Amino acid sequence: MEGRRREVVVSSLQFACSDDISSNVAAAERLVREAHAKGANIVLIQELFEGYYFCQAQREDYFQRAKPYKDHPTIARMQKLAKELSVVIPVSFFEEANNAHYNSIAIIDADGTDLGIYRKSHIPDGPGYQEKFYFNPGDTGFKVFQTKFAKIGVAICWDQWFPEAARAMVLQGAEVLFYPTAIGSEPQDQGLDSRDHWRRVMQGHAGANVVPLVASNRIGKEIIETEHGPSQITFYGNSFIAGPTGELVAEADDKTEAVLVAQFDLDKIKSKRQSWGVFRDRRPDLYKVLLTMDGNL
Repeated sequence: MEGRRREVVVSSLQFACSDDISSNVAAAERLVREAHAKGANIVLIQELFEGYYFCQAQREDYFQRAKPYKDHPTIARMQKLAKELSVVIPVSFFEEANNAHYNSIAIIDADGTDLGIYRKSHIPDGPGYQEKFYFNPGDTGFKVFQTKFAKIGVAICWDQWFPEAARAMVLQGAEVLFYPTAIGSEPQDQGLDSRDHWRRVMQGHAGANVVPLVASNRIGKEIIETEHGPSQITFYGNSFIAGPTGELVAEADDKTEAVLVAQFDLDKIKSKRQSWGVFRDRRPDLYKVLLTMDGNL
């Protein structure tokens, strides 16, 4: 006799940030509640949602935005919210750990339990996205978290461009992948629009690993004062949820606040993943070249 199917409703949020922590956290809570009202079990908030994406500039004073993981006020607030609504909430934050700093995310289970953190592994460094000034490379490795509703893999923004990260999480049993993000225009080249490339790369991760994938990005124009004058990024949103063949199930536009939801049958997807053979036919013995930088063994 067939048992009860394991179904999960996932949600991706999208909103514009101010540079005021309290208003941003309130906006996140409001949208989490809206997602819950739509039936969501796991709700993804965008990267570093407490304020502006400050990495447009290299400024010493912005290190004051970092807080220790322990007793972090936004994490504590989201723990209460998760417990109240019985939803899972990954919470992105700028972490201070003694003299180290990380772009981190805490995974809050549906009973409010903090399941631990992941620290962003791939740290970008380019015009408008000068994260290496602020963040140490993450030291947690790619992780999966057993939540009430599913075993999930969570990575952060630039991580989403690396197929190795997605594969590592699914190899560890991740049933859904989540990527909180802050990406938009390029200050050095206003003609460069990466949104379609950005989305297709992650659709590929979903299809290659036969798992759903949830991406959350911010919207709005943010201007940061830098040592060279003002820098501006218009974040392009386009948050989305992809199904296990990479198909788009739900998507937002580039200007509108959004609460996306989609439901997936995890047992059905598991059967498809097993029968498709992409994990059965792997050849790890031939992949040693992936452990090199230059391709030479």
